[in-house]
Amino acid sequence: MIYLDTAATAPVRREALEAAWPYLTGTFGNPSSHHPVGEAAAAGLADARARAAAVLGVRRSDVAFTAGGTEAANLAIKGLALASPRGKHLVTAATEHDAVLASIDYLHRVHGFEVTFLEVAPDGAVSPEALREALREDTTLVSLALANNEIGTVHDIPALAEVAHASGALLHTDAVQAAGWLELRGLGADALTLSGHKLGAPKGSGLAMIRGRLPVEPLVHGGGQENGRRSGTENVAFAVALATALELAETERIEATERLRPLRDLLVRLVLEAREDMLLTGADVDRPGARLPGHASFCVPGRSGESIVLDLAEQGVISSSGSACAAGSDEPSHVLLALGIPHEVAQTAVRFTLGPRTTAAEVEEAATVIAEVLSRGRKAVRAG
Repeated sequence: MIYLDTAATAPVRREALEAAWPYLTGTFGNPSSHHPVGEAAAAGLADARARAAAVLGVRRSDVAFTAGGTEAANLAIKGLALASPRGKHLVTAATEHDAVLASIDYLHRVHGFEVTFLEVAPDGAVSPEALREALREDTTLVSLALANNEIGTVHDIPALAEVAHASGALLHTDAVQAAGWLELRGLGADALTLSGHKLGAPKGSGLAMIRGRLPVEPLVHGGGQENGRRSGTENVAFAVALATALELAETERIEATERLRPLRDLLVRLVLEAREDMLLTGADVDRPGARLPGHASFCVPGRSGESIVLDLAEQGVISSSGSACAAGSDEPSHVLLALGIPHEVAQTAVRFTLGPRTTAAEVEEAATVIAEVLSRGRKAVRAG
């Protein structure tokens, strides 16, 4: 098997499992319990928090562990918006992940927030100028991803945060896809959210970094754990696994990106050569820093993206037809539609995402299989 779907999930790292194991066995205590077993668990949790905070360049108290990236995004967006006295206006882009868009839609439907959706360039980028024009005196929060999960386009979050802060607004960035590939320190974001299973931690682990002095309305009420931001007995084992995976990904980040970028470029070139009507979606690969280093996404006019994924899987190449959260849906990607890609073309999407251990031999073999699959007779795309 050649696994080219790291954006959906990464294999769990052995180091993360080994770090978590003691907290599932001998050190099993409740970290809120004031006895040796509980205090040992609390020490492990505190260490995990400190290690995650160090990678992000923030204070330990800024980090709240969650049950995944979706919960983290909900906490950051709803929590900051509902606790802010500034106003009821939000700014985002239609290309954001469903966890972000659904959180913002909830605030609009239930709490009466107004929402401005920024225009995006054909490659999915948002400019600081567009954000500046959208901001109002009552803008509470801006939410823009550091890197898009479907097309790999990278946003200039430091510049966007500077614009937001100049108007008094807060900025949240979804860094789920960026962790392990891009620098997470010094972004200037007021909130940043991560998912453990993209990094090699188990599914069901995540974190929300929210600057410590910012008021947050919690989503889950109870015993006030996680500095009052996320009640419930903490999953110490998964917090330790996440911190371990995050540290390792950061340690390997520069070497991994430098090694994978030319492999990604090779894959893009070979796939585009396979069919002259192939469309590369997202930022051009020849623009350094504009696209995630292991991310290649395409539209294949005249073919169903899902059928391509199935054909490739039969040949041992694992890919996806877009966001894993929307797998199996007949609806075209909302991200591609936001780029102005026609409905019938957006249904033909296929995405290849390399992982830290993807080899040149695997890319070359995968490209051969992809070319063979793409050269087959076209299969009609089902009407949406």
